[in-house]
Amino acid sequence: MPHILISAAHKSSGKTTVSIGLGAALGQRGVSVQSFKKGPDYIDPMWLSLATGRPCYNLDFHTMTRAEISGMFAAKLAGAQFGLIEANKGLYDGLDLDGSNSNAALAVLLQAPVVLVLDARGMTRGIAPLILGYQAFDSEVNIAGVILNRLGGRRHESKLRAVIEHYTDLPVLGAVLNDPELEIKERHLGLIPSNEQSGAIDQIARVGARIGEQVDLTGILAVAATASPPRSDADTAAGTASRAGLRIAVLRDSAFGFYYASDLEALQKTGVQLLYVNAMQDAQLPDVHGVFIGGGFPETHLAALEANSALRADIRSKIEAGLPVYAECGGLMYLCREIRWRGERRSMVGALPADVVMMDKPMGRGYVQLATTADHPWHAGEASAIPIQAHEFHYSTLENVGHDLRFAYRVQRGTGINGEWDGIVYRNVLASYAHLRDTDAYHWTEKFLNFVSAHS
Repeated sequence: MPHILISAAHKSSGKTTVSIGLGAALGQRGVSVQSFKKGPDYIDPMWLSLATGRPCYNLDFHTMTRAEISGMFAAKLAGAQFGLIEANKGLYDGLDLDGSNSNAALAVLLQAPVVLVLDARGMTRGIAPLILGYQAFDSEVNIAGVILNRLGGRRHESKLRAVIEHYTDLPVLGAVLNDPELEIKERHLGLIPSNEQSGAIDQIARVGARIGEQVDLTGILAVAATASPPRSDADTAAGTASRAGLRIAVLRDSAFGFYYASDLEALQKTGVQLLYVNAMQDAQLPDVHGVFIGGGFPETHLAALEANSALRADIRSKIEAGLPVYAECGGLMYLCREIRWRGERRSMVGALPADVVMMDKPMGRGYVQLATTADHPWHAGEASAIPIQAHEFHYSTLENVGHDLRFAYRVQRGTGINGEWDGIVYRNVLASYAHLRDTDAYHWTEKFLNFVSAHS
């Protein structure tokens, strides 16, 4: 089960572009690639999924146990020829001082050789102590090679290769020239998602071709082949209650695209039928028992979302009639009265008594910890003593919020809606800024489906 972890010395080194390019380039050569992303990110996995033709899976220490991470990794890797794990931030970066949730810790857990993508702009001899320091910092981490990125030219490449060969024992597995055409456009939350950027498939093909020319793919495959098989003690055959016959609408388009592949699979595993809806094109919801609206960028689609007044009215009327709805972040924003951004004010569904205002800086960012309240609709009037680990990343805040709102969560860590509460509860709607992850610690999909079934 060959696999590698693509990391870097620091964020914005180009590891996502290199990872996308590797996935596409290897795929073009007939190698089936299974991709993974460390952390809670949605956008990079969307690009990696498109590049490899297979769903990308998130591996996250905050929401998953080590056994779950190993189990998911082994199970999903089993159906492919090559495993590609993209790190987040730098190799040794993480929340804990001991590095227990760092990219390096993930590499050790999954027995993955590490390939460092190094932004070499302005560097010559100084690259050697950087590499040597990373090698010496943790002897358990197998740094197996480097890819030089954003090189100024072939002369620059020659100098760096000579320095690395003289001072270190690492192979240079690639030398990628600084090329504006390789860059994927960014916005306030990072890369523009592949479902939003026109020409994403052409961009991936272009990146794949350039990376294929400038990276030693044979060397990459050889390094990956040295990986030890991932250890897995997780029980991946756990049964789930059948919910055959239930139909759930999922808003999935260029405005709403933040869904974990494993969460959608958890829903489908129960026999539920997922019916995808385009919030800008479909005039009404299909005949369903519940609705799931994930995160995304409704603020960049305001005119189109407002123009589809038929769907907005249909969703609002069905909410008033008691249709169970679960909405996260962008979905929460869509259910409010209006969204204001850059001088533009557009009407949304209007089911929730609040107005959304986009700000210039993040209003909530990072991991959150939530405690459920007795008002949580999925918990039958009982607050749970077990905290829920989730994450948030939003530039919006709510204004003119109704005074009699009920909330599903007390925020123990993070921002949520107002620093204290998250999860607006209205009729059979739960809408929050927090993004949940279906794991052994909290199987939210099961709880949601139980709630939907009880109201069908």
